[in-house]
Amino acid sequence: MSESPATTATPGPRADGPQENAPLLEVRGVTKTFGSGRRRLTALDGVDMEIGRGRVLGLVGESGCGKSTLARVLLGLERPDAGTVRFDGTDPFALRGKELLAWRRRVQMVFQDPFASLNARMSAADLIGEPWRTHRDVVPGARAREKRIRELLNLVGLRESDADRYPNEFSGGQRQRIGIARALALDPDLIVCDEPVSALDLSVQAQVLNVLSDLRARLGVTYVFISHDLSVVRYLCDRVTVMYLGKVVEHGDTDDVFENPQHPYTAALMSAAPVLGPGSDSRREEIQLQGEIPSPFDIPSGCRFRTRCPRAEERCASEEPPVVARETADGAEPHSALCHFPLAAGSSWA
Repeated sequence: MSESPATTATPGPRADGPQENAPLLEVRGVTKTFGSGRRRLTALDGVDMEIGRGRVLGLVGESGCGKSTLARVLLGLERPDAGTVRFDGTDPFALRGKELLAWRRRVQMVFQDPFASLNARMSAADLIGEPWRTHRDVVPGARAREKRIRELLNLVGLRESDADRYPNEFSGGQRQRIGIARALALDPDLIVCDEPVSALDLSVQAQVLNVLSDLRARLGVTYVFISHDLSVVRYLCDRVTVMYLGKVVEHGDTDDVFENPQHPYTAALMSAAPVLGPGSDSRREEIQLQGEIPSPFDIPSGCRFRTRCPRAEERCASEEPPVVARETADGAEPHSALCHFPLAAGSSWA
């Protein structure tokens, strides 16, 4: 089944405009553990991050690094053991009743698997309008809801006639567009995208990414984009946060992190990413990490990456590494890394 072309439907105005210079989301010192005693798993350990309005933050790292747990915290599905989360200046974990319900409208999610995340017994119209069952005041009245469903279908590049079709009648990319439309139904400020294109073919991935990029330009929506595909992250994201065993080990502007990684772990990840641009080689010299990622039940002392890092010294085993910030040329937010011996700009890690 072929993909429908994107349309140029114009969305209605957002209910609440952006506020200049204020981060939409701030996370400070967030820690989350599971289990107890010797079977205690540290999923997040002192995580700091922030994201501005209308920006796209890429969240990358190996499986088990804490990306999904952090996403669940941002969505209010997991309460952190320590640290603070501020969304538009408000602590969502302090909200109750109607205030909590109103906040949940502002944060939505696009899931990884478009085949598992849609109820096969519901039509596209029912799936898109499903959030309105809880938030009944968003689009009151049957006629208004039908009109809004048509607008959302057009917005993600589907036809109005697709409203009465069922998931099995759509391709994977079209299903993911329905998932995006459903996430937009409540006019959110933030959408958490958990590997939203990893289950799709490459050509379809590009179409879905273009939809997300177009929606950001039109609506000013903010994304936290979780992905293991670094080429996708570089295409879509303004800034990148790299995680390793529950820690943020590097954070900065996307191009700067890709071209000048400071942390040895980031350098290894980026060495495996395709190098884009005319006249460039398809890949850098790839850095092969030795050993396996340690168990989150038994995290190494000091720097948790030291067991795989050829630059590690005795200090790395006994001391937690500091956050080292490098100023950027344009005066934007500094490029930071958690490392005793960060790489200089333009250097190899050897």
